[in-house]
Order: sequence, then structure tokens, then C-alpha cells
Amino acid sequence: MFEQRNKGRQRQKQNTERERERASMEGDDEVKQRNKLEEKHSDERREEEAEMGCPSHHPPPPPDELFDIDTTVDPSYVISLIRKLLPVDSGSGECDQSTEFRHNYDMNANSVVQGVVARSGDGVVVDTSKGDPESMDIVGNRNESTSEEKEKGSSCQEPEKLSVSSVEEAWEEHGCVLWDLAASETHAELMVQNLILQVLHANLLVSTSSRIREICLGIIGNLACHEGLLKHIESTTGLVNILVGQLFLDDTQCLCEVCRILTTGLYGAGCTFWAECLQSDDILRRILWIAENTLNPHLIEKSIGLLLAILEDQSEVGQLLIPPLMTLGLTSLLINLFSFEMSKLTKERIPERYPVLEMILRAIEALSASDSHSKEICSSKELFHLVCHLMKLQDKAEVATCCVTAGVLVANILSETVSFIPEVSHDFSFLEGLFSTLPFASDDLEARRAIWSVIARLLARVNESEIDTSCLRQYILVLLSKSDVIEDDLLDIQPVVDSKEESQNSFPSLQGKSSARTIAIQKIESMLKNWNIRKEENMYGDFSVNTDDVKRLYDCCQRYISK
Repeated sequence: MFEQRNKGRQRQKQNTERERERASMEGDDEVKQRNKLEEKHSDERREEEAEMGCPSHHPPPPPDELFDIDTTVDPSYVISLIRKLLPVDSGSGECDQSTEFRHNYDMNANSVVQGVVARSGDGVVVDTSKGDPESMDIVGNRNESTSEEKEKGSSCQEPEKLSVSSVEEAWEEHGCVLWDLAASETHAELMVQNLILQVLHANLLVSTSSRIREICLGIIGNLACHEGLLKHIESTTGLVNILVGQLFLDDTQCLCEVCRILTTGLYGAGCTFWAECLQSDDILRRILWIAENTLNPHLIEKSIGLLLAILEDQSEVGQLLIPPLMTLGLTSLLINLFSFEMSKLTKERIPERYPVLEMILRAIEALSASDSHSKEICSSKELFHLVCHLMKLQDKAEVATCCVTAGVLVANILSETVSFIPEVSHDFSFLEGLFSTLPFASDDLEARRAIWSVIARLLARVNESEIDTSCLRQYILVLLSKSDVIEDDLLDIQPVVDSKEESQNSFPSLQGKSSARTIAIQKIESMLKNWNIRKEENMYGDFSVNTDDVKRLYDCCQRYISK
């Protein structure tokens, strides 16, 4: 039985091999015939071209039909992606609107694509086929789908044709590519020229998918980063109001993108227009609610960043939006958020929360510098204690920028509320924290000036000739522990100059023309000198103060003062 089965297999194998050889021979014959035909046609074509005087190769298109766009991405590919983002029909009520938009887009896009000369920087696509839409793949595909829709009816009537998930997945894939391309100004200009804003606007109107909305907002956010294109967003009818309305969504990622767009708009040339769109109490209350209630660090950062854009503008935007925000409880919100982040920082160092803390501090600092609204926040004792606690942190490297901003905030608070100065005038750890923050502000002249002004305010309250020796010793030890920081800062020949009026208001008993740093160094020199006098009189007792360190810092201060 096994032998018969093996013989049968051998015969079957031999038959299969014969069939393969026969097919191969037939295939070879077909290939040879095809090659002969191609050679014949090629010879005939060359003969015709020679008779007509035409070149044997395809000539380059005329200059006015070239894509004059500095990009490695084919513009027609970008346009095809935009077409694929046309709103997905998602319901009987929205079907007519979506289908009508798709038809209008085809008409408008074809008018853009066909018969228009590509200009440098405009990103307009030309049709080199002299009116034949089938010469471009994307146009041909679109026409085919349009004819199919005419034959089969609207896609709203065919739910079985494509599943919603597959349509959304394809939309997401194409949208993410455009999201990335929109970061390039060249690609972004091409996209705007080819109606991307209108397509995204339509999607925001009809789509119920959070992911589709997020991608739409992300693309618009990248487009808004290009100053020239921000104007197109502002001039697209109804788009900015639609964007503001997205604040009432519950999706975290969508809200992040909305806040990013609105922040960019408030920093742009048309900031007043964006502020007017935001001035409703309901909208402002919603922004504060998002910042207060979200648990997502990135959304906290973005929402506070939006508030910061408002607070940093002291002109029309600030005049329109800051008063109602203050009425709605902006001050208490910022302090509560700062308190929460400080509690997180003291318990556990979480790097992803550092930008949140920095953004909150910047918003508080901006409000404290406001001429009309600084008093409320600068009079908060809770805020003052929180910011002083931040300055006392031993390890500042990870939150260096936060500490620099906190130094500026302390200067603003003490300038507004002088009654807080006695609370920290003998706080040696706070004084040490101020000095340890100076190296992180080496590139920020205004921050260094602010920190030195706080140091000068604290040291100005020290009467070195009257305080007891143990207290003076504590000051000397703090100064010597930070002598390297002081000396390095004094090596910077760039003056840290205060205005005459500010210096006179801050230190009325001292020279108004001197900077805060000069006043502080003069005070340090005086304290070191007094310590040396007490040492010579043997009044200081047996204290562990290095005499050489005292002399080196004293000489450094004298050299600086004598300049």
C-alpha cells in the first residue's frame, strides 16, 4: 500500500513538473513576443519623432508650470491629504451639510488646482494638463468617487459600505500627517492656500469624534504658530468662535490644543480680536474652571499659559479681560494652585510638574507687576509664606527657573507690602536661599536686580553696631557660605542699575543713585568690618569663623565699592 502511494506521488510530482515547464515555455514565448512589439513601437516612435523634428526624450515643463515651492513633499500629495479630510457623513441631520461641503470643496479646490500659476511662497498648485482633471491622480480619484456617489446615492444611505471605525482610522492617519506637515511654514502656506481651514472648520462643525477634533485643533494650532497664517485663521468666518466654543468640551487633549491656539492668538498682532471673543463671563469662568479642576499637568500648564497671555498684556487685552477675571476669583485660584504644587514638590519631586509650577509662578508674578491689580495678590500672607518656602529649598537645580521667578515675585510683594519685611529680616535660611538663587539668574539681568533688591531690603534693617554678637555671627556665617556666589556676581561688570525713583522709594535713607546690589555690598562690607572690630576687641568669644575667608570677602567688597 505504501509503495503504491509513493508511486502515485511520484507520478503526480512528474506531472506537476511538466506543467511548470510548459507554462514557463509559454510565458517565455509571451515575453519574447511582447518585447518584439515594444521594440517595434519604439522604433516607429523614434522614426516619427525624427520626421517631425521632435526630441527623443520628454522636455521639461515650461517655467510657469513648475512647483516653485521649497519642499521635498509633493504639493499634490498635500492636497490629496486635504481632500481625504473632507467631513465624514455621520448622521441624517448632518449628511446634507457634509455632502454639500464636499461638493463645494471640490469646486473650490479644482479652481485652485486648475489653471493657476504656481508663485513663490503662495503654495498654489498648477494643473499642467490644460483643464483635464484626470491628469492629476487626486483629481481623477475624486471624480471617480463623485461619479460613484451619483450612481449609488449619498454615502449616508450606505452605512454598510465602510465601518465608522475604519473611516475614522483612515481620517486619523491622513490628519496626523498634515498635523506634522503644518509645523513647516512652507507646507502650512500650501495647506492654507488649498482650503485646509475651511475643511477643518467643517469637521469641527459636524464631527462627534474627540480624536478627529483633537487632530483638527492640532493642525490649526501649528498653522497659528506662523504669524502670516494666523491672520487667515482670524479672517475665516466663524472659525475663531468655533475654536472658543471648544473650551466647553470634556476631552483633555482637545482642551490642551484649544488653549494653545487661544494663547497664540492673544500673543499675535490681532490680540484684541481674540480678547473680544473671550470676554464673555461664561467663557472666562470656564477657563478658570478648567485650570482649577483638571488633574492633567499638561492641561494645567496650557490653561494657566492662556491666563498668563492675558495677564502679560497691560494694554487692550488686559483692560478687557483682567477685571472680570479678578471678579471671578483669579487671585484665589492662582494661590490655591501654587499651594497644591508646593505640597507636591515637598513630598515628591515629579519632573513633569515643574513646568506647571513655573507657569503658575509666572502668572502670579505678572499679576503682581500689574499697576491696577497687584495690591490684592501682593497683600496675601499665604502667598508670601509659600514663595519664601520655595526660596528656602536646599536643592534648587531641578526647579531653578521657578526659584528665579519666585525671587522676582518676592521683590514685587515686598515693594507693595513693606509690612512683610520684618517677618524675614532675621530669617537666615531665607537670606541664604536668595544668594543661592543668584547663579541661576546669571543670564537674566532683571531677575538679578530683583533678587539683589530683596537682599538689600533685608540687610538694610540690620544695625550691625547694635545687634548682639551671636546674631551678627549668624549673618557672617551666611555671607561666608555664599562668598563664592557673591564674588562671582561682582565679577560681572554689567551694572545692575535701578531707576533713581525706585531706589529712593525702596531705600530712602541711602543714595538714590546707587543700585540695589551696590547698597547690599556696602552693607555687607560694613558688617564684615564691624566683625573685625569686635574680633580685635576680643568681644566675639570663641566662634568658628574663618578669618581668611572674612578678609577675602571684605577685600572683594571694597574693590567693588571703590570702582
